[in-house]
Amino acid sequence: MQRGVEASIDRARGFLQSAGIDVNTFVADLFESGGDAAHALTRAAQTWRADLMMLAARRHMGILQWTERTTRDAADMAHCSMQVLPAPPARFETARPCRLLCAVDGSPVSLASLRAGLKIAGPGAQVQAIYVIDRSARATDAASTTSLQEAFFEEGQSALAKARTVFSETWCAQDFAFDAALVRTDETGDDVAHAIVHGAARWNADAILMGKERSRAGYSGLCPDAWPN
Repeated sequence: MQRGVEASIDRARGFLQSAGIDVNTFVADLFESGGDAAHALTRAAQTWRADLMMLAARRHMGILQWTERTTRDAADMAHCSMQVLPAPPARFETARPCRLLCAVDGSPVSLASLRAGLKIAGPGAQVQAIYVIDRSARATDAASTTSLQEAFFEEGQSALAKARTVFSETWCAQDFAFDAALVRTDETGDDVAHAIVHGAARWNADAILMGKERSRAGYSGLCPDAWPN
């Protein structure tokens, strides 16, 4: 196992150094330190005073369980932003994504995810911004529920308008196609996270972009086990 770890670190170091990036490496030995991988990662981020922590989530060895928990608690545990990436399909190993779906809620961080996506998009990419109206959300009575849904609709229109502005102000906007749409969850047995994933699958997206405010609990369920293959 030790040889495998060292080989993985050497490959990562070589990849980053070839791009002109300085690299520091560290191995967290859970046999010696105890605890779990999630807390080891966040402790390392704190110690190194990281601005961003990136994880590659693979679908085995129980990694999804701790990845999901860490994703929910990362902002408090690591005191920095975190990006979780699933293992990409083989077609993305040599090509950039060309169909990018960005879930926006109007917050600065969700719009920042759209800007970041435009930087990695392939030539002639199609970009779709969506806002999810949570039809499963209920208030104390029918009238209040109707008002809540109307508020979601108005927020969605505002969020998509902001997304259109962000896209139009991007220097590479003329190279891409852009669309925006409201997406609705089912009234029962559904949530915002799965509506995003299902929408991406229907649209045949290559990548999902999302920036989540800490208070936006509806997006917290978007974890690797919900992603389509």
